[in-house]
Amino acid sequence: MARPRPSGAGLRIKSPERLVAESGADLEGHGLKRTMGLFQLVCFGVGAVVGTGIFVGLSDTVAEAGPAVVISFVLAAITCVFTAFSFAELGGAIPVSGSSYSFAYATLGERMAFLVGWCLLLEYGVSVSAVAVGWGQYLNELLNSLIGWELPGALANPPGDGGVVNVPAVIVMVLAALLLVRGMRESARATAAMAVLKIAILVLFCGIAFTAYQQGNLSDFAPFGLAGITSGASLAFFSYIGFDAITTAGEEVKNPRRNIPLAILICLGIVTVLYCLVAVAAIGAFSADGVAETPAALSLIVNEVTGSTVGGAVIAFGAVVAIASVVLAVMYGQTRILMSMSRDGLIPRVFERISPKTSTPVAGTWIVAVVFAIPAAVVPLDAIMNLTTIGTLAVMAVVNFAVIALRRSRPQLKRSFRVPFYPVSPLLGIGFCVYLMYGTGVETWVQFAVFLAVGVLVYAGYGRRHSRYGADGASAEAEPESVAGPGGEPEATQAAAAEAPRGA
Repeated sequence: MARPRPSGAGLRIKSPERLVAESGADLEGHGLKRTMGLFQLVCFGVGAVVGTGIFVGLSDTVAEAGPAVVISFVLAAITCVFTAFSFAELGGAIPVSGSSYSFAYATLGERMAFLVGWCLLLEYGVSVSAVAVGWGQYLNELLNSLIGWELPGALANPPGDGGVVNVPAVIVMVLAALLLVRGMRESARATAAMAVLKIAILVLFCGIAFTAYQQGNLSDFAPFGLAGITSGASLAFFSYIGFDAITTAGEEVKNPRRNIPLAILICLGIVTVLYCLVAVAAIGAFSADGVAETPAALSLIVNEVTGSTVGGAVIAFGAVVAIASVVLAVMYGQTRILMSMSRDGLIPRVFERISPKTSTPVAGTWIVAVVFAIPAAVVPLDAIMNLTTIGTLAVMAVVNFAVIALRRSRPQLKRSFRVPFYPVSPLLGIGFCVYLMYGTGVETWVQFAVFLAVGVLVYAGYGRRHSRYGADGASAEAEPESVAGPGGEPEATQAAAAEAPRGA
């Protein structure tokens, strides 16, 4: 049975069925392949999350909150839990590569979807630059431990941070791009191996640091009060960015309606426990002031506790691997979101082209690597973190709202996971996101407002004009109802795929 959709410029709402139908193959005729199982997907999520935020950014978070950084991590995790429920419901109901962008398109319309995709440039594109910036710090720590030599500061740090150009940041992005264009199977295996390795190394760090634990180091628990905890939570949230990258793999996951929700919740649980343990172990062994003053604190703590540089070298190696895996996973997520936006005509078609040989968006991957390697090479980490955080929180607030909108507009849509305590849970998710956005400061809000204004202009000048869904009044076309196929999967009918507007 057909249902009309509004034809207003900002209300071009695309149904979940149409999104799934159009994702079956890209417009060039070469689709993505489903190669990832649950274990690989969980590892992919952990790979996207655990990196610079805990290995490098821990010092900044502790500087804001003191020992109460544990509460900051928990507060950031609570925000993520509510939002993770929403991602899990939407990821199971709409298992496509566009993640938040596609969810917004199905509930709030094309204009909002474009702005969400625009903000995802911060969460994925700019954050991958931020992650890459921290890679050089631990690479130097590893080189110093192994051979007593390190890269000159001018080549290992960006301007304003003691350097001229961050060469390691560029190198790690190029290496990630090389692996991604080879194929998703190879990338997934590499990500899984790196995820297991870095979890093992963080557990090893906790085991060593707890042997030197001193209760007195946590005595002045919240020296900066609630304001410090809130500010710390906003910074700590950067450490969780990436778990939603799981939903960008919707077209390359086996049984996505089951595995995507499960992977999101498992990933978030593993990461939260790890972060709290690492924070308590680090402060207990080294004091809050010591951690706050040392960017690569984990290696130094292990060196001091063991009286050897071997342990520190192991931690530094884990950090090098961890940050590289984040670059790999987040760059993957960015290319898949751009691919979805390109399919809809909102950005140039080059991003939707899939190589018939590797089943990957080769051109889009290299464009992302080159464009975001530039800020990674020349912009300090702290200049990027807050803007990335506020953009991500804004997207997550929209995702929570999208759950409510989809429940109201499509109550009968098949959902493999449902948000518990609806509608309280998504409303709390929105509230926590706004609260942490407040903690980023006025300057970040101004930067974000300017960023959004530019996005509105880009949509008006390019996206709206080239939209395939809006062409020839297509937004008013009838949408197909879902049909239960084998295993409860809705069948993407040939008619739905054929109706999808092609070129602008």
